Amino acid sequence: MAIFIDAPNWPGHGRYWSHLISDRSFAEVQEFADRLGIPRRAFDGDHYDIPGERFEECLAAGAVRCRSHDLVVKLNAAGLRRRKRSRLAL
Repeated sequence: MAIFIDAPNWPGHGRYWSHLISDRSFAEVQEFADRLGIPRRAFDGDHYDIPGERFEECLAAGAVRCRSHDLVVKLNAAGLRRRKRSRLAL
């Protein structure tokens, strides 16, 4: 089991972002984030949003680089994928 991160290629709020996941449990990715001082408010349902300037720090701490598409595949395979509710449903 591992922690995975994609490259910071998702724009938002004037920055680029990565996504940090576990292929085992939410507790595993939260423990990893806690060790790096990443705030829990960065957790977005099934992943952490990580600012691009922290990408290398996550790799150095043991996260494995992965393509964005593969993150979704890994979350689905682990049964951890949480889809956002449609805004139309609100």
